[in-house]
Amino acid sequence: MGGDRLENKTSVSVASWSSLNARMDNRFATAFVIACVLSLISTIYMAASIGTDFWYEYRSPVQENSSDLNKSIWDDFISDEADEKTYNDALFRYNGTVGLWRRCITIPKNTHWYSPPERTESFDVVTKCMGFTLTEQFMEKFVDPGNHNSGIDLLRTYLWRCQFLLPFVSLGLMCFGALIGLCACICRSLYPTIATGILHLLAGLCTLGSVSCYVAGIELLHQKLELPENVSGEFGWSFCLACVSAPLQFMASALFIWAAHTNRKEYTLMKAYRVA
Repeated sequence: MGGDRLENKTSVSVASWSSLNARMDNRFATAFVIACVLSLISTIYMAASIGTDFWYEYRSPVQENSSDLNKSIWDDFISDEADEKTYNDALFRYNGTVGLWRRCITIPKNTHWYSPPERTESFDVVTKCMGFTLTEQFMEKFVDPGNHNSGIDLLRTYLWRCQFLLPFVSLGLMCFGALIGLCACICRSLYPTIATGILHLLAGLCTLGSVSCYVAGIELLHQKLELPENVSGEFGWSFCLACVSAPLQFMASALFIWAAHTNRKEYTLMKAYRVA
């Protein structure tokens, strides 16, 4: 009789523990899925941010006439030998946009080099872009932009290099973390996802560092080259995507680490209970 009661209690305890374990598994799986969704969104945002040209935008009155001065500025802008001051002057004048890889300006579509066109209510414009070469990405910045004799500005030089390299490091860390997460799914274990969480944490720090370097670099540049009258600048939507990507990476990291750590703890408790 006593043995039957003990057996019944043991059966009830095992059933209760199995039910609790199932609820725990569902909770961990839900956290894992949410973390994966956040990771995917942040990866898309980061990739779009890297590949687009709207980290910073300038707003200036459209240059309607195509004078010799304008022609000279346009030619200098698309030249492979354009220095920092040359292409920034063009960006200031012609509604320029800047990305991590390219710089673009908006100019009249139909150019008239020897006589300006008649003023109309509206006229066609076209966007001309010029990519930054790897040499330009790692080129030194000078204390006085465009003046090679003014000495190297180490702070702006390394800020530029960091803002270019860190987004790629961030994207690479997230992709590597995704591979580890895929292996965790194949192995049917949440514990390896702690590495995925750590990689996402590092990726978030890299993204945050890239955004901070970009903001600091822009502020220092505008201290060296003041914006002309009637010209304003603002951070573009590509920059905003990078800003949004960072907190998404941190949230995904927290969920990955929590799910892996808590699941491991519950597994240890369950194992100890079964031994007892």
